Amino acid sequence: MGQHARYVFEDAAADRFLVHRAAFFSEEVLRLEQERIFQKCWIYVGHSSEIRNPGDYLTRNVAGYPILFSRDNDGKVRALVNVCPHRGAIVCRERSGNARSFHCMYHGWTFNNDGTLRGVPGQDAYGPKFDKSRYSLPEPPRLESYRDFWFLNFDPDAVDLHTYLAGAKDYIDLILDQSPSGQMEIISGTQEYDIRANWKLLVENSVDDYHILITHRTWINYMANSGVDMRRKPGEMLPKIGRGVELGNGHLTTDNPNYRGRPVAAWISVYGEEAKEDVANIKAELVSRLGEARAERVANTNRNLVIFPNLVINDGSSVTVRNFTPVSPTLMKVTSFALGPVEETAEQRARRLHAFLTFYGPGGFATPDDVAALEAAQEGYSAHRIAPFNDISRGMHKPMADQFDTDEGHIRVFWRRWREIVEA
Repeated sequence: MGQHARYVFEDAAADRFLVHRAAFFSEEVLRLEQERIFQKCWIYVGHSSEIRNPGDYLTRNVAGYPILFSRDNDGKVRALVNVCPHRGAIVCRERSGNARSFHCMYHGWTFNNDGTLRGVPGQDAYGPKFDKSRYSLPEPPRLESYRDFWFLNFDPDAVDLHTYLAGAKDYIDLILDQSPSGQMEIISGTQEYDIRANWKLLVENSVDDYHILITHRTWINYMANSGVDMRRKPGEMLPKIGRGVELGNGHLTTDNPNYRGRPVAAWISVYGEEAKEDVANIKAELVSRLGEARAERVANTNRNLVIFPNLVINDGSSVTVRNFTPVSPTLMKVTSFALGPVEETAEQRARRLHAFLTFYGPGGFATPDDVAALEAAQEGYSAHRIAPFNDISRGMHKPMADQFDTDEGHIRVFWRRWREIVEA
C-alpha cells in the first residue's frame, strides 16, 4: 500500500468497520504518522509537579525528539530540544536534576537553563561576527498547559491547546476534583517498558473493555476474593457496564460505574476497615465541596481517557498517566506515572501506589496480560496477505450515545480521526 492507500474502511449501511493490518506494520504509515500526527498534534510532555523549582529539569523523548522539560531561573516552564546547535550532541545526559546551566560534553559549549548560549571555549576563534544569540537550544514553536499538564506542538499554526482538548477538559477536571485544592502531583517513580507492537494497539487496548472478562480473569477473581461485588446479576462475574464517549478531535473515554473501590482503593483487603472509613471521610469531603451530583461522578465513576494521539489517563483504583512513543512500526516505548492529590496522607498514598502497581504495573495483574495480547496481535499480522483486516464493528448498529464501554464506538472515534489525518 502506497502513500495514498486507504487503511480504514467504514460501511455504515452494513454496520462494518475494518482497519487494514498494514496500518500496524508499514514503514510508510509510520512516516506519515510522524509527519502528520506527531509533528502537527499536541503531544504530552510532562506535569508541573515534576519541575517544581527554578532549575529543575527532566530529559524526555517526546514525539521522537530529545526534550529538556525544565523550569528556568525565572520560573518559566520550557521544552528545549536537547541537542547542541554546534555539532548536534545531546547536551544534558542526566535523567533529572536541578541546574543553572547545561554543559555539552563534546566541545564544552555551555547553555543557561533558559536555553541561551552562555559560553564557548576559544570563542575568539570564531571572529567578531560570532553572535551567541543565534545558538540557543531550539524550542518547539508552541508549549501550553491545561491544569498543570504540559503539551508541545511543532506546528506554529496549530489551534491552541484548550481548543484542541475539546471535551477532554471535562474529564481532566473530574480527575483533579479529587483534590480539595484542585492540585495533583506526579508521584516519584516511573514505570518504563517496551512493547513489541504498534503504538496504536495500546490506544485501542487502553479503552477496550470488551477484553476484560477474558484477558483479565485472574484480576477479576482477585477483586471478587477481596470483597468487591463484580456481578451484573447473580452468578455472572462481569464488571458493571459503562459507556464509550466521544470528546472531539479524536479524544475519547470510557465512563464506567465504580467497581474498583475509588477514590483510594479500599477494596485492597490488607487495609481492612480503616481504609473503608477513610474512603467514607473522603467522599464526605467531596460532597461538602462539590455537591452530591458532582461528588458522585468524581468518587463513583471510573474513566480511561485517551487524548489523541498517545496520552492515556486511567482514573480507576489509582490515577495513571501513561504515554507511549513509536520506535518502529512494531515497537513502542511506554512511560507511566501515578498521579495523586497533594493533600493525601501517607497511608492514602501507600494505598494509591499499591493499587497502581497491582493493576497497571509491569508486574501487575493487567499490564502483563495486555502486553502479551498486543504482541500476539502484532505477531498475527504476519499473515496479513491472507487475513488482511481487523474488525472494529462491535456496537456499530447503535448510535454513539448508546454505545457501551464493551462496544467499539469510542475506538472508532480514534480511527476516524487517524483516517482524517493520515489518509488526507
